[in-house]
Amino acid sequence: MDMSEYGEAEGAQDWVIRLPGVPEQVQRARRLVTAALGRDHPLHDDGVLLTSELATNAVLHSQSGEGGAFTLTVTTMPDRVRIVVSDEGSATPPCACRPGLTDQGGRGLPLVDTLADRWGLSREDGANTVWFELALNLVGVAAVDAGARFTPLPR
Repeated sequence: MDMSEYGEAEGAQDWVIRLPGVPEQVQRARRLVTAALGRDHPLHDDGVLLTSELATNAVLHSQSGEGGAFTLTVTTMPDRVRIVVSDEGSATPPCACRPGLTDQGGRGLPLVDTLADRWGLSREDGANTVWFELALNLVGVAAVDAGARFTPLPR
């Protein structure tokens, strides 16, 4: 995955943290997104939710779990945010398969697929990297600036 187009984007800022692969660290991942975006940012809630899903997947479904670690990168740009979670690998690649109605899990990547404007995953030497982007709706940004509630346009 070539991240150079984002690192060079005007106004881009990267936040990177490597976290131990234990469930308690998912909260730290969410806090990094909050620190990078700010609570009032229109992409905050979706960014935190999807980060939580990907960080949880890294901890529960990869070698990044107990004794391992995962890396979170948040890149903020004037018109969007890109969030990347890299883990230490798994026997099988991540799947955006739709879970059954009674399944207890399996909703993380389908949720990313639904909410993100763009997303993808790659595997290198068994390690998984999942990324997503959320883009600002410029009409919504003007509404936030005017003090109104942010309402994204339908896709």
